[in-house]
Amino acid sequence: MSELYADVIIDISHEKLDKPFQYRVPDRLKNVLETGMCVEVPFGNGNKLRKGYCIGMGEVCKFDPARIKEVRGVVEGGVSIEDKMISLAGWIRKNYGSTMIQALKTVLPAKKSVKKVEHRTIQRICGREELISLMGESGRRGQVAKERLLRELTEQESIPYEWVTGRLGVSPQTLSSLEKAGVIRILRSHTLRNPVKLEQKTDQGRLLSNEQRRIVDEVMADFDGGKPDVYLLHGITGSGKTFVYMQIVKEMVERGRQCIVLIPEIALTYQTLLRFYAMFGNRVSVMNSNLSPGEKYDQCERARNGEIDVIIGPRSALFTPFPRLGIIILDEEHEGSYKSESTPKYHARETAIEVARLHGASVMLGSATPSLEAYYRAESGEYKLFLLKERLKGCLPQVHVVDLRRELKEGNTSIFSRTLQELLAERLSRGEQSILFLNRRGYAGFVSCRSCGHVMKCPHCDVSLSEHAGGRLMCHYCGYTEEMPRLCPQCGSRYISGFRAGTQQVEEKLRQLFPGVRTLRMDADTTRTKGSYEKILSAFSNGEADVLIGTQMIVKGHDFPRVTMVGVLAADLSLNMSDYRAGERTFQLLAQAVGRAGRGELAGEAVIQTYQPEHYAVVHAAQQNYEGFYGEEIIYREMVGYPPVSNMLAVQVFSKTEEAGIAMAGRLAGEVKEKFVKPDEGKREAHMLPLQLIGPAPATIGRINDIFRFVFYVKSAKYGKLVQIKDMLEEELHRQPPAGGLMVQFDFNPVHIM
Repeated sequence: MSELYADVIIDISHEKLDKPFQYRVPDRLKNVLETGMCVEVPFGNGNKLRKGYCIGMGEVCKFDPARIKEVRGVVEGGVSIEDKMISLAGWIRKNYGSTMIQALKTVLPAKKSVKKVEHRTIQRICGREELISLMGESGRRGQVAKERLLRELTEQESIPYEWVTGRLGVSPQTLSSLEKAGVIRILRSHTLRNPVKLEQKTDQGRLLSNEQRRIVDEVMADFDGGKPDVYLLHGITGSGKTFVYMQIVKEMVERGRQCIVLIPEIALTYQTLLRFYAMFGNRVSVMNSNLSPGEKYDQCERARNGEIDVIIGPRSALFTPFPRLGIIILDEEHEGSYKSESTPKYHARETAIEVARLHGASVMLGSATPSLEAYYRAESGEYKLFLLKERLKGCLPQVHVVDLRRELKEGNTSIFSRTLQELLAERLSRGEQSILFLNRRGYAGFVSCRSCGHVMKCPHCDVSLSEHAGGRLMCHYCGYTEEMPRLCPQCGSRYISGFRAGTQQVEEKLRQLFPGVRTLRMDADTTRTKGSYEKILSAFSNGEADVLIGTQMIVKGHDFPRVTMVGVLAADLSLNMSDYRAGERTFQLLAQAVGRAGRGELAGEAVIQTYQPEHYAVVHAAQQNYEGFYGEEIIYREMVGYPPVSNMLAVQVFSKTEEAGIAMAGRLAGEVKEKFVKPDEGKREAHMLPLQLIGPAPATIGRINDIFRFVFYVKSAKYGKLVQIKDMLEEELHRQPPAGGLMVQFDFNPVHIM
């Protein structure tokens, strides 16, 4: 028999070991070991046993056969990775920067196998007369529990094991002796855990509008014709995007295909699951971080076995091991949570397209406020664009934009404007519901004037400066600093400072304003426990509260027909983030928040409270005018060379000491400058550079848990050029490894600045 060799990636997340090592496959494993299996191998001079993954096998030995070690065994309980997943991990490793083992672990939704749930049943195998005889004998011997069991078995042929050991009080030893005596048989069966516990309400779908039907037909025609594509569904809030998704999924399932439906937040799982469960019953399941390891593993097994047609969940659900994948749907595709913030820092949008390519599947991106990246690619013809411009029920709400500068001048220092107070009072008197959205994203840092709305900005990067201890303002792109002003440089007012408010304070002020108001609060503090999302959302949906108060999670895709008023308390918080995406995020949040009102038969109203009512993000959000916003925002991106017009690589340095971190960031930035930025390019205007280097500078939060953080950015129109820079820096780190306490990470087109 010829020799067989396995290429194994060692389970150590270290750059030096980011390559396959070859091992001989012993005869006893030749018919057992397969590509993708988790194995145990001797590694290093001490031959310490390490786990790893077999990523390939062959009969050619690439090294001296005398030096080749043997695979010790296949790891029991280890989860195998299919060939497609190995290819996907390689793609993630190349395009986002990580070790191969980190990429492999990313595509494993279940990290290890767990014990299956076992069901046991006691079944009688002797005649009734014999049971009566044994029952009498047990009674004479005082074996009360045994007598109870035999009496039950004279009445029924089988009894659940748990009922026998619980209610009847029969010991396992007694059952074992009866089994050996040929009186009973213990039947064992295994089932896979199902985390979905809902009462099914049949829903065969609804009649689609002509425009919805056209979208479904075109997607399915492309798929049936062997030309699956990437689609962007841009539909205003309440236009019925979910019904389009459901019909496409239904037709995919009818063709024997499986479907992944991604949602940006766990908070959206419950409502989305209810809709799909009504149509697909227990053929739909969920995958998210709230599941136990056993539930995660069993959903993967159910997917592999074809017991599930649809999986719903956030980013990680993308890696559900479906063998017959038909479509991946990203609902609310604009959301930043689709980007991983841990290495590898992949984006679910691009990764979904690669997963679909490997499977010959379609991808549908959907949003009322698409990301600029998705819309830019749709405009350029890379994605197919579909539009839904009409609401299924009702109409878009009337929006009131309140200038908080005027409120302050007229003596109202409350966090509630007079317009908002009046509309809240009307809803409470009519028994209708309201949502109060505190736009806290990006609140910790920017400095603005409450009198005139002026925001302190970096003169070099056109992003807001962040407030730091010691009275300094800093830009986290280029490192520019200046003193914190005591008076507003625009109007001379003393009302210049950072913003301080939270959902708990909002709730307290609301109860003071309207005694007896029933409130629910939904934020990071109230959603820590398992099931808390569903509990809060179902309580509000059932009318148990008049007002729902919360942060971003309450304005993402929820549908409450009795909500007729939405109040946005601080639109400027996200608008003034130290981030070039601030305008885009603000428009998306405001448009999504406004869209929660008036989704039923009753008309809706919304209030946007802001210090900058003239800002184009606020103006277009109030009008629900995406095209108008996109037209202005894309000009800004073109002028300064930010994504999606250009691409951006963030090189992030983490260090135990400030000096070492500064030195490493400077060294790596110097390598980029020397090898990729030509001398004559430094004389050009910044936005004209084919390749631009920004920084290094301290991160937005310069130190966390005593780890110092630094970052520099490289901008280029060509993504491949940034991959080359990443590869060069990885090679440099191989040649001169960082000292202990130093770590470097790469983030392509970062959604959040570090």
